[in-house]
Amino acid sequence: MVDLVPQELRVLSAVAAHGSFTAAAAELGLTQSAVSHSVRACERKLGAVLFQRGRRGATATDAGKRVVGQARQILRLLETLPAEAVGGATGVVSGTVRIAAFRSVAAQLLPGILRRLADDHPGLTPQVTIVRDIGRGSAGEVLDGNADIAITTVEPTSRVPEGLLSGRLLTESYWLAAPVGVADPRSLPLIDWDENCSSYTRQWWDAQDWIPAATITAEDDGAVLSMVSSGLGMAIMPELTLRTAPETVARIDLGDDRPVRHIGYVTTPAMAQTLPVRTLIRQIRAETAIPSAAPRQVGNRLAA
Repeated sequence: MVDLVPQELRVLSAVAAHGSFTAAAAELGLTQSAVSHSVRACERKLGAVLFQRGRRGATATDAGKRVVGQARQILRLLETLPAEAVGGATGVVSGTVRIAAFRSVAAQLLPGILRRLADDHPGLTPQVTIVRDIGRGSAGEVLDGNADIAITTVEPTSRVPEGLLSGRLLTESYWLAAPVGVADPRSLPLIDWDENCSSYTRQWWDAQDWIPAATITAEDDGAVLSMVSSGLGMAIMPELTLRTAPETVARIDLGDDRPVRHIGYVTTPAMAQTLPVRTLIRQIRAETAIPSAAPRQVGNRLAA
């Protein structure tokens, strides 16, 4: 059995966060030599090099990244113990729950979820981080121990990282967004954004010979909507984003083979058993289970 103590886990987390033994020591109130000794002890116990040392500091190895993520998850579980004890004795859910989500989900789904959470469980404090849906995305925040739960894209249209539990909440379609009144929206220049790139969407995208290369690539979907509204081009966008589209943007059906994406939550098996995360999942399911009015298309515009 590997005998690592919580203080050693805190050292590993701090070194990874700061990329420096000296900065980690300052955060933890230790000497640099004590941090260095603690890291070496962890590496000896685990039988692997966790950090590459150099003039520019300390960089986690692949093994180190995995260990640090699990270390942070363990530390987080230790933090939740008092709230778990109180909740088990009284039924009152308290403490904090850390949520990671990408922008359109955070903008459209989280406000209602958080309002219900505050009304039903005033002792529970949500902490929300908005994460770009690129690379490891919000699911990576859970793996790295920086979030308890993520609201993100899930199977089958996005792969859920190994070791995480997931639940599907809703499926949303993609639409063609174009300036209102344009006779041939598909002839317009394409405006795209960095996060619009799941593997499933891209497969559909590559099969469409009418979609040109993007002439403008924005940082987020809100900027894309603004540019479409200004008449600069068309875009292919998911339904959640288009809920905030101005009246000057037409939403046009892409047909029966249009791409979709699945929105859900991911968490670790251990965090899924904690009262705050279980409570949040119930609130998320309650909010996303509320049916929205079926959209109807009026000319080139989709009306609510």
